[in-house]
Order: sequence, then structure tokens, then C-alpha cells
Amino acid sequence: MLNPSSALARLLDGPMQPGAVAWLGSRPVRRAPMTVLESVELAPGEGVLGDHYKSRTNGPRQVTLIAAEDLAAIASFLGRAEVESELLRRNIVTRGVNLRALKGRRVRVGGAILETTGECHPCSRMEELLGPGGYNAVRGHGGFTARVLEGGWVRLGDAVERLDG
Repeated sequence: MLNPSSALARLLDGPMQPGAVAWLGSRPVRRAPMTVLESVELAPGEGVLGDHYKSRTNGPRQVTLIAAEDLAAIASFLGRAEVESELLRRNIVTRGVNLRALKGRRVRVGGAILETTGECHPCSRMEELLGPGGYNAVRGHGGFTARVLEGGWVRLGDAVERLDG
């Protein structure tokens, strides 16, 4: 456990710029194409209403997030100009906030409050969706999973900000 009065603890809890929601999507059924949305409703213990993961109640992977900056890195690793958000199959794409600095933290995303629960590792579908090298391009850049603590609506452009710290 980190000593709360240590210099590192103060840095970790220091100021952090908020970001914004850049893209939203859901997967209505397993392996189906992503549905691109302008808003989503998040429910505690369920996640994104309308997403196939919603049925896995109270799990740590109710919502998935990835930074637009990570999409740019993945595109670079693949030698592409860009990678479309829906190919990574995450629910929320953020811009301007370092998701790694939110690991294990409570985060307000629009009208909902989330708790990040872990990294979202690539699955074998990345080779299928991104082509050869897709799996390795996503490693370390796949975003994060979260559980919904307080439900609410999330819309494009909504703020993404750390609550604790």
C-alpha cells in the first residue's frame, strides 16, 4: 500500500485535466458489428443498456473505454493513418485524458460515475478486424474496463474527469 503522504502519492493525486467523450458504441449481440451512438445510458451493475455485456451483471467489465490517443498509436503500429473506433469494440472513446492515470479510480463520465477495474486486453478478434499484427498492435493500448457505480446518460462531448484524488 502506498503511503498517502509520500511524494509519489501526492503526484498521483495531483491535478489532472479532464477529457471528453469522443465516440460511443454498443454491441447488441456477441460478434455483431458495433452500433455507433450519440448517447448511451449506463446502469449500475449492468453497464451500457443495449450492449450484449449488459446481461453479465455486477461484473468488472460493464463498460469498456479507450483513449483516442491509443487508437492513433495502434494505427501507427499497423502503418495506417487511422483505425476506426468501432474496430476496437469498446463502448466509450475518450479524448484528452490519460486513462492510465485513472486506473483504479472513480471517474465521472457525463451523468454517470464509473470505477475503473482493469486493463482491457486484446482478444483474438483483433487479427480478424485489424489484419495481421492487430493483436500485438493493441497490446498495452486496449483501454480499460469499468463498473457503473451511479447510472446516467453519457453523450458525445461530455466531460470525463477523475473524482477521487
